[in-house]
Amino acid sequence: MTRSISRRELLRRLGIGSAVLPFLGNLPSLALANTAEPKRRLVIVFSPDGIVRKNFWPAEPGPFTTLGPVVRPVDLPPILKPLEPFRDRLLTLKGVHNKVKGDGDNHMRGIGCLLTGIELFPGNVQGGGDTPAGWSSGHSIDQEIRRHLQSRPETATRFGSLEYGVLVPNKADTWTRMVYTGPNQPVAPIDDPYQMFQKLYGQLKDRESMQSVLDELHEDLGKVANALPAEDRRILEEHAALVRQFEKELSASRGSNVHAVPTIEEGIVEQNDHMPRISRSQIELLVSSLAADFTRVATLQYTNSVGQPRFKWLGVNEGQHELSHEPNSNEAAQEKLTRINAWYAGEVAHLAKRLAETPEPGGTGSLLDHTTIVWTNELGEGNSHSHEHIPWVLVGGGLGFRMGRAVELSGVSHNRLLVALAHAMGQTSLERFGNPDYCADGPLTGLT
Repeated sequence: MTRSISRRELLRRLGIGSAVLPFLGNLPSLALANTAEPKRRLVIVFSPDGIVRKNFWPAEPGPFTTLGPVVRPVDLPPILKPLEPFRDRLLTLKGVHNKVKGDGDNHMRGIGCLLTGIELFPGNVQGGGDTPAGWSSGHSIDQEIRRHLQSRPETATRFGSLEYGVLVPNKADTWTRMVYTGPNQPVAPIDDPYQMFQKLYGQLKDRESMQSVLDELHEDLGKVANALPAEDRRILEEHAALVRQFEKELSASRGSNVHAVPTIEEGIVEQNDHMPRISRSQIELLVSSLAADFTRVATLQYTNSVGQPRFKWLGVNEGQHELSHEPNSNEAAQEKLTRINAWYAGEVAHLAKRLAETPEPGGTGSLLDHTTIVWTNELGEGNSHSHEHIPWVLVGGGLGFRMGRAVELSGVSHNRLLVALAHAMGQTSLERFGNPDYCADGPLTGLT
């Protein structure tokens, strides 16, 4: 078999159906184009309601490991402690502001302008005391990058982008959407692991009578494996193992209702005790989709702006948004918010760990070596509803950024960071993004 053969041609020759195609997208010998350029991937993670600044930002800018006569790790702040195993691949950016003004309250503009960098349309969604607003008037940076990658045969993937969610309220308003394919075109994340599995593999019947995808495809996958070179067989087996493991987890959780449908009332999630399990299921699916090269751009959205999950598994019974409005002098509330944000950091760390454990298909190193996770928020601080010092934490590699350090900037617009992310993902022709007034100085510098 030569490198020029297409996936569908291989299936035609073997006389098998197209149901196995999802397992073939990342095989080197079946690549659409043979290029030495390594894959670059971007995963944007969102958590809501700001952070506790004193427990989030490093004490001072500089490397996380001193390189003097004695190599010594610099203490990470409490919220970032779960990311300790990745300190050498960690980058924090302080002093990046969301300067976009206009209609809507700060929560609405926080999430609606976070990835778009442009104003919201006027609308009839009333926020907390400010003017009402509608959807964003532009597309988001993940979709800009998606368009660029999909325009090139060597970087095009099956889905282009995938939008994962964890307990995102089942209603469409400005507080629940951060991804936009265009003006007035929000994208709803999929927050049910069963639905996402169905989207990725298209074989899930239902929760009660779930039959394994691999059971149905066992014979056809065997035929494909026999026709592949050794390295492709190894990658195919690893992909199948990921799917098999996730199927076991779905089956085991079937009786315990892994995805309890949240009851939504005025933006409050009343039932969310399964949030940790949903998060881990979505992370497994996300890792699998990257390993399979279903996409190179993904988002993972935890709840929503004004998010009100109750972290009972952490001993926190109050809603997150409720706690975020408490003054900084309320030490009990600050301690609970620190635990909550450290939990989010732990989920980011778990995603990084799973990527680090997964070999890069057809390449060197791990998925994490070729993937950058960007963790962010709609607010810099909850009780002040500030758009200054929006938290931006990057973990991983592949974009050429100099990691293992804390960077402090002088109040730059986050539009410039969005442009820098696009450039790092190969969209170097992008000069402005969102409102051009906020990116006149070009992409953010000092990252490489």
